[in-house]
Amino acid sequence: MSEDSEKEDYSDRTISDEDESDEDTFMKFVHEDIHQCTLLTADSFGDPFFPRTTQILLEYQLGRWVPRLREPRDLYGVSSSGPLSPTRWPYHCEVIDEKVQHIDWTPFYPEPVYIPTGLEMEPLYSNSKEDTVVYLAEDAYKEPCFVYSRVGGNRTPLKPPVDNCDNTLMFEARFESGNLQKVVKVAEYEYQLTVRPDLFTNKHTQWYYFQVTNTQAETAYRFTIVNFTKPSSLYNRGMRPLFYSDKEAKAHNIGWQRIGDQIRYYRNNLGQEGRHFFSLTWTFQFPHNKDTCYFAHCYPYTYTNLQEYLSGINNDPVRSKFCKIRVLCHTLARNMVYVLTITTPLKNSDSRKRKAVILTARVHPGETNSSWIMKGFLDYILGDSSDAQLLRDTFIFKVVPMLNPDGVIVGNYRCSLAGRDLNRNYTSLLKDSFPSVWYTRNMVHRLMEKREVILYCDLHGHSRKENIFMYGCDGSDRSKALYLQQRIFPFMLSKNCPDKFSFPACKFNVQKSKEGTGRVVMWKMGIRNSFTMEATFCGSTLGNKRGTHFSTKDLESMGYHFCDSLLDYCDPDRSKYYQCLKELEEMEKHMSLEKSYEDSDTSLIEITLDLESSSRGSDSSEFNDSQTYLLKVTSQKKCLKTKKERNSTMASHQNAREEVYGREHVLQKHKESNSDVKV
Repeated sequence: MSEDSEKEDYSDRTISDEDESDEDTFMKFVHEDIHQCTLLTADSFGDPFFPRTTQILLEYQLGRWVPRLREPRDLYGVSSSGPLSPTRWPYHCEVIDEKVQHIDWTPFYPEPVYIPTGLEMEPLYSNSKEDTVVYLAEDAYKEPCFVYSRVGGNRTPLKPPVDNCDNTLMFEARFESGNLQKVVKVAEYEYQLTVRPDLFTNKHTQWYYFQVTNTQAETAYRFTIVNFTKPSSLYNRGMRPLFYSDKEAKAHNIGWQRIGDQIRYYRNNLGQEGRHFFSLTWTFQFPHNKDTCYFAHCYPYTYTNLQEYLSGINNDPVRSKFCKIRVLCHTLARNMVYVLTITTPLKNSDSRKRKAVILTARVHPGETNSSWIMKGFLDYILGDSSDAQLLRDTFIFKVVPMLNPDGVIVGNYRCSLAGRDLNRNYTSLLKDSFPSVWYTRNMVHRLMEKREVILYCDLHGHSRKENIFMYGCDGSDRSKALYLQQRIFPFMLSKNCPDKFSFPACKFNVQKSKEGTGRVVMWKMGIRNSFTMEATFCGSTLGNKRGTHFSTKDLESMGYHFCDSLLDYCDPDRSKYYQCLKELEEMEKHMSLEKSYEDSDTSLIEITLDLESSSRGSDSSEFNDSQTYLLKVTSQKKCLKTKKERNSTMASHQNAREEVYGREHVLQKHKESNSDVKV
């Protein structure tokens, strides 16, 4: 059922295979003996007594036909029994029958970035007719625009792959989220690869994900992708490609690994029509003979992965009580966009007093790291810890985990099947062209009519910067108080996660070109804390993780730190809030970012005392100990405390009070911590 139920378009309902087979069932019945268990649909008869519909079934009982309604389909998309909703592709896309699956795995040690030796080659290729084309996907531009979709895509027989001759590698990418357009064998162990642009566009060549078979162990292969369009890349900063081996997974339970030597990203000689292209090259030795392997730009997370995850929630008798899964809308290809409502159920009107938090992800399909952060958030918020319980008791979470499933399915990097960037179209009135962002904006608008939304965050991936950071909003007519208040949540996040999240990398402005993004549109709708969280495809330059890649567990941990910082931000004990505010004020003055503020005699803490005195929430971790979480939630009737808080000594409580009310102590703590803060 659509979240926007006021004007539901029933034509959006996809006709199931069961419906399509009704007439065939009747014809089969005509030619066979009548059985008492036979069911027919009303439109199988020409009798005008019954309306022409597939929702009325006729059951033969005691010598006569008895009409009854068909059992309702699963309106929520994730059934407690039976298969998942089938994945729909543009009708011309070729899709193999093989289902690609990968195990979850975390490396035993952080994987270091690649350090250039200065001897890396820059292969330059000419279009020689003598080179052997070993893989060529169906022409992506068979149609100028999206026409219609099918389960399984193209129904004609698939083109057979190139014959397995001698030691030639075999390539494949016609599976969910796969992307590879063409492979040319230029030498015995060297291959030139071309990735497919986003469907119905001629750009956005960034995401790659493909399969390689017929491998030889201990042989140095070279792979070069030749049609990237971005002049700069994290591959120039030490990022390595990802590699997965089926034999390694089965024999040693090892999943995705960072691999490659002689890695180089450079401008090539393939420019045409004023456009310049860039190449990524690397060498690699496969660990096994005759193995099935995969390469990818980032850890894949498919639409099927999401559906299986949501099905697990729906089938869990505990989590399904406080996590309701609905269908927000259908995409152009008729795939489902899910929305989750997470909160502790209440039987009275107190639920209206709960404030809302909104999270979205995967508006750009190639930014798979955002799905891993979202998975970490959902794992934590749906867990059985006292922290998660406090959050569910305090807030209502609205979560859209995958805004662009069509793009995810076909292996796009940035666009939907409309050939457009959805994150530039939140202001569009074209519901039929951009349904997921239209319905999301509408859902948020209706939610704001009922309750306060304290925070909106859209999760993304970044292709040119390390670490994790945020983009916020900042109006030209900003007040002195609001200017720094909008920076407090990201600043708290940097305190709680100092080895991954970089506050100096955060930016707070509204550019003309970004006015159609979710972040800016939600901010203009009245959500003061409206952010885009950007996660690097590479790794960290901070703390103990400096010089290493992020694993899926690192990305998932950001979902936890997000919750931790939310508790800090809404803590009824405002000491940490005002400590951060004071530090931000001092940093602002020190950097002379706004000289007009230096002459003010009024402290920002004094300005915001009245504005923030009514805030409610919970206490969370100490800034300098990300493993310690002191939680407290305040309500009208009771105050919940965690085990550590209950076991705290009177002295620690006294120290906390002195930190809140002793201005000299606060300033001294600020001076001590200021030496560690670099902007």
